[in-house]
This record gives sequence, structure tokens and C-alpha cells, in this order.
Amino acid sequence: MITQLDNTDHQASTAAHARLPALFVSHGAPLFALEPGDTGPALSRLGAELRSRQPVRGVLVLSPHWMSQGLRVMTGGQPDTWHDFGGFPRPLYALQYPAPGDPALAEAVLQLLQAAGLPAQADAQRPYDHGAWVPLMHLFPQADVPVVQLSLPASAGPAEVLALGQALAPLRDQGVLLLGSGSMTHNLSEFFGGEREPAPYVGAFSRWVESALERGDLPALLDYRRQAPHAQRAHPTEDHFLPLFFALGAAGAAASRPHYVSREVMHSMLAMDALTLEESPHV
Repeated sequence: MITQLDNTDHQASTAAHARLPALFVSHGAPLFALEPGDTGPALSRLGAELRSRQPVRGVLVLSPHWMSQGLRVMTGGQPDTWHDFGGFPRPLYALQYPAPGDPALAEAVLQLLQAAGLPAQADAQRPYDHGAWVPLMHLFPQADVPVVQLSLPASAGPAEVLALGQALAPLRDQGVLLLGSGSMTHNLSEFFGGEREPAPYVGAFSRWVESALERGDLPALLDYRRQAPHAQRAHPTEDHFLPLFFALGAAGAAASRPHYVSREVMHSMLAMDALTLEESPHV
């Protein structure tokens, strides 16, 4: 039997409100924590809007900065903030995101994965990597919403990550926000080029993805490396794009439609697209 989260606020809100959407955010470079651009305030508005609709019981994050052999789930009660990067300004390393963990939510995640034939191991020592805490600093700046991280299996492709989201989708009915944190484009070899205007390929790739999401064209998205324009340049490796499929699986890919909160481009090559996905009433 799957553990149900014991939360009276959730029980009261479920009857009155629709389930939480799934969310994909581009977390950009670590400097996004200090240089929010337009995307940071947009995420803050989204977080406030979500909390006005219903209590947010917790957040489950899949980030490409935790890759593992097999699946692992953060189970600690008070994870540390990990500054898992180097060469950035000193104030970045002073930032902390002291959100609590949630062992009960972690157990529910482990049980749902087991029920779906995707067994995972508990990891009580895992800290928050910057793929989690940087966007969450904008989304829930009070750091008062419990957070659990799920690892990205090193061998997973789009279909496997989609299945992870599908397995964990029931948590949306329990007041849990399922968050895929990655990047709509992510070619770090171009990060230090000094350009400021968005590179044309960034928009071509990002808007192809948006069109496929609007159409509900899951086969095209799963085959994006062959069908999307400039896919290899946008993602020399696909780890930062895979979290989109986690959100798609959690949302019910065929029946969900995107609501964009940001289409900003930073450093000419980092598309900061952030979007919610939830069931369309017209499908």
C-alpha cells in the first residue's frame, strides 16, 4: 500500500482546488541566484500564485546535477545547501537555502517508484545541489516549503524520465509540486563568448519545443534530437533537457498544455524557459 501524506491542510484543499500543475524551470547558471533577470521575479509570482490556490505540501525536484547509477531519493530532514560549482563571485557561496527535507514525502516517493517497478535507494546525506536551490530561492524565497530531491539515472533517456514523472504523478493530488529543473538550451562551451544578444539557434530550438508542447506531440518531443532544429548544439549532452520529460510525465503528456512564465535568454545561449503543465479542459 502506498503511504498517503498525513496533512489536514491538503485534505481540506483537495476538495476545493484542482491538483497542482507540474513545473519545468531552466535554472541557468549559478549566478541566476544573484542575477535574477526577468525569470526570477516571474518564478516568485508563480510561487505566490500557486500558494494562493492551495497549500503546497512539498516540492519534489529532479535536477541534472544529481546523476547516479540507479535511482536515489533524498530522505534527510534538513539537507545542506551545496555550492557545487567553482569560479564564481564570493557572495554566491554565502547563500543558503535552509528549506527542510521531508522524510514522509521521501518514503511516499520510494513506495510509488517501487510500485511502478522502479526501485530506488534512500540517501539521507544528500544536500541540495544548485539545480534545486537556485530556482527555489526565487520560487519559494521563504524556504518554508519542504523539499525532496530525486536523482537522474545516468543511463536514462527521455522515455525513462517520462516514466519517472508518470509514476510520481499521484503526488500532485497530495499537494506536492513536481519540478523538473534543467535548461531549455545548455551549451556551456558558448557561455564565455561575451555575446549578449540571443543566438538565433536558441530561439529556433526553444520555439520548436513550445510548438510541440502546444500540439501535445509527445512522439516528436521524445525524438527531439532528430526532429528539433539545432538540437545537438542546444544540448551537446541531454542531461539538462531531460527534466522537461519528468514534468511531462507528471502532467500527463498527451493531455497537458504549457503555460509559460518566462522565455528569457541569458548570456546569449541559456534559454530560461519556465512553464507549468497541467491538464487542458479542452482535451
